[in-house]
Amino acid sequence: MWSYSNIICLVILTMFAVCVRTEDDTIIETKQGKVSGIKKSVISHTVTAYLGIPYGEAPTGEKRFQKPEPRAPWEGIYQATNYGNSCYQCEEEAHAYDELQGVDIWYVKNEKSEDCLNLNVWVPESISKPASVMVFIHGGGFFVGSSALDMYDGSVLAASENVIVVTMNYRLGALGFLAFPGNAKAPGNAGLFDQRLALQWVHENIAAFGGNPESVTIFGESAGGASVGYHLINPESRPYFKRAIMQSGSPISSWAIRSQKSSRSLSLLLAKHANCPTEDADATIACLQKVDAKKLTATRTLGFPGFALTYFVPVFDNDFLTDIPPNLIKHSIVNTEILIGVTKDDGNPFTLKAPGFSIKNHSLITTEQFKDGLRIYFPSEDLAVESIMLLYKDWDDDKNTEKNREAFEQILKDYDFMCPSKYFANFAVEAHNNLYVYEYAHRSSIETFPEWMGASHAAELSILFGHPQILSKGFSKEEQVFSRRLMNIWANFARNGNPSDDDFNWPRYSVEEQKYAILKADGIDVEQNWNNQKCQFWNYFYPKLVKLIKEGKAINTPGSRN
Repeated sequence: MWSYSNIICLVILTMFAVCVRTEDDTIIETKQGKVSGIKKSVISHTVTAYLGIPYGEAPTGEKRFQKPEPRAPWEGIYQATNYGNSCYQCEEEAHAYDELQGVDIWYVKNEKSEDCLNLNVWVPESISKPASVMVFIHGGGFFVGSSALDMYDGSVLAASENVIVVTMNYRLGALGFLAFPGNAKAPGNAGLFDQRLALQWVHENIAAFGGNPESVTIFGESAGGASVGYHLINPESRPYFKRAIMQSGSPISSWAIRSQKSSRSLSLLLAKHANCPTEDADATIACLQKVDAKKLTATRTLGFPGFALTYFVPVFDNDFLTDIPPNLIKHSIVNTEILIGVTKDDGNPFTLKAPGFSIKNHSLITTEQFKDGLRIYFPSEDLAVESIMLLYKDWDDDKNTEKNREAFEQILKDYDFMCPSKYFANFAVEAHNNLYVYEYAHRSSIETFPEWMGASHAAELSILFGHPQILSKGFSKEEQVFSRRLMNIWANFARNGNPSDDDFNWPRYSVEEQKYAILKADGIDVEQNWNNQKCQFWNYFYPKLVKLIKEGKAINTPGSRN
């Protein structure tokens, strides 16, 4: 077997790489220059990690808010032995759960900077042929996160499945998604363009690491899952990957998209709080380009109420997004394989902004708290709120505070994750794509959230990135086996477009049967009719109701049942 920690790849006329051994240690020749990595022993395998490789120029000064530029070539050998800078982000929101033991695995501990466009590559030592490549896009609501988090260490996945794993940074918050649509100085979606540039870098350079540029799978969770969806519907991103996995995120999700009008208004609001002029867009942008970058991402310190995570997000810009996502899904996704899913209790962490919910107790809420919480998350008219309550509350047992809590969580799961994912899945499969669907239903032994939160948002990540294989303390032997299986399922999909393993033949998803797999540590079950009734409500009825209310054509009821 070749040792790919000792190779240089020479590009021949066909643009494919031929790999030869040299006496140099971990040095790889990329288009920008040579990089040197660091070897590590992982589960009885050797993996070479190339950390913090710059793929884009620092988007500072007049380059702030604009599309990224490829990194210029460098002289000598770039020492890719430590993570690069993380991108500036909203620190206050990132530390919202400080009191939970073990939650620091989600905290960005390294240096933050605007010069943060870098990526990481993990290469297993023995590759018998060009390896499939798995490129992960982190989540965090487009306002927090980093590829430098311990959670996203790709070494175990690479070693276990003989695949190359790549993770990336991209601009967050206002630096990544502030938008004055139509203005080339701040057109919006800079963070998505960052991701695309990273994918282009992988396409152009991964053969030098022993990877197959024609077998690249992108996968992401939450905002990363929505980002994967955006690249699926963007024709200019599509040459850079073959398959896609969307975990708890969709570009159809209300939190993942803004209109041009809304984005412009939000950008002007930020300018006002930064004491910048707001009458002329060019002057506004020029001023914002000089504001301290840390201030621009700390949105709550600038006076924004409510949920910072829902503010600066992708926008319909007539460039990266040439149409609204639903239309692009119908017409832009062809001839690919997609794996899409959610966790069983995806909505639970987001209930904590609602009255009566807390990580310190069982969050048993009254009907009045239920309704008040809905008014926070769905600030339209009472008729819309009452329609949600009518569908979800158990009115035969409406004093049951535990059922109220479970129903409220289900609402947020369905609205934010499940039903947008189903909408995406249905249109994608109707466009003749091979699609597989899952629900992840395992609660980890080392979960830090309270028991009532179940298999919450991002619950699959520690298992998927192989933490039970290297962190013996806390994980069960059953979870070690489950982790190996989940990594194998994801890698099987990356290699051949089918997530089935030796013990389970995964059914394709169809609009007629809507079969999906329930992933648990003690086995995999198959069910069908993926949340039909609730998603009919969210995907079709509720938008029409809200539209009628806004147009004054719906009549509010005089009261509600309490």
